[in-house]
Amino acid sequence: MTSSTPHHGPPASHTPDRRPFFDNAKFLLIALVALGHSWEQVFSPHTHGLRALHNLVYGFHMPAFILLSGYFSRSFTGRPDQVRRLLTGVLAPYLIFETLYTLVYHWLRGSEFAITPTSPTYLLWFLIALFLWRLSTPIWNAVRYPVAISVVVSLAAGTTVIGEDLALPRVLMFLPWFVLGLRLRPEHFARLRTRTARRIAAPVFLGAFALAYRLAPAPSDDWLSMDVGNGVLDVSPVRYLLLRLALFAVSALLVGSFLALVPGRRMWITALGAVTLYPYLIHGILIRVAEHYGFFHVVRQSGLAGQLVLSGLAVGVVVLLSTPPVRALARPLVEPRLPRWLVPKAQEPVPATVPTAAAEREKTLAR
Repeated sequence: MTSSTPHHGPPASHTPDRRPFFDNAKFLLIALVALGHSWEQVFSPHTHGLRALHNLVYGFHMPAFILLSGYFSRSFTGRPDQVRRLLTGVLAPYLIFETLYTLVYHWLRGSEFAITPTSPTYLLWFLIALFLWRLSTPIWNAVRYPVAISVVVSLAAGTTVIGEDLALPRVLMFLPWFVLGLRLRPEHFARLRTRTARRIAAPVFLGAFALAYRLAPAPSDDWLSMDVGNGVLDVSPVRYLLLRLALFAVSALLVGSFLALVPGRRMWITALGAVTLYPYLIHGILIRVAEHYGFFHVVRQSGLAGQLVLSGLAVGVVVLLSTPPVRALARPLVEPRLPRWLVPKAQEPVPATVPTAAAEREKTLAR
């Protein structure tokens, strides 16, 4: 889902800063995104285990995605070519799919057809958030203690009243994960690729699932989605801050454990992990269509067997939407090109016979 693909790192086997590891992680994360969105459609008082699994996934999958987005935004300085890639790779797809989702909602739900680009629909909040986070990269690279500052901003956002335009609550509350990604280096990931880390990771997930099962259906989706503050959650500011700090700690442990378990070798999912924007943007439309035609009602009536079939279908859809034929059809929407007339022409080189101002200054100094 990150708009920039990871670069090839050194060939040494001890470093994870290379395409297979990160693309494997991105594929697994986009599969978890699709699973989470699918599971939400079939919750009932009888789906205690599914709700616990959903909460476990939501405890780390978006923080991990955002962290990787920050990691691959480290070189962003605001150069014109970088800004153009940001426009075509993030902002343009957001505007296109915001229009498409509005059409789908109007068709399926009969809602008013009103394009509101400042109010992201459904899962499109991530694109506008990524756009704003990446634009802010030079700021975080220019200050000391950026992670600590971003945590303060995140916590403050949850204790104040913030409008929902441009998904600002999520932009600010998820911000620390992006800033943390900016500060990470290959050696940090290498520490998670040890045998010891992998041995610890599996028990961490088992313990987290046991805790999620015990707490289910709590915590509410609002705590995990980071889209409302303490007022809506009906808790005091002090209690809110303590619980948010606890969630940060748990999410950090789960993100680290997830990355420790991600395979580092090239696999069949590796190539699919390089194109996660396609399944991310399209699967939400398929979920709304399936919802409209009663598919999830059938799944709810089928119990555990239906949930297993649904989970398999969700992963299968992610794979299908990542295939070359689908990407070829959807590329103009997902990866539009900036029209040539909007790209400024390169400056003409100054002729050697015409002295530049800098050259004149050098001549003056030489005298």
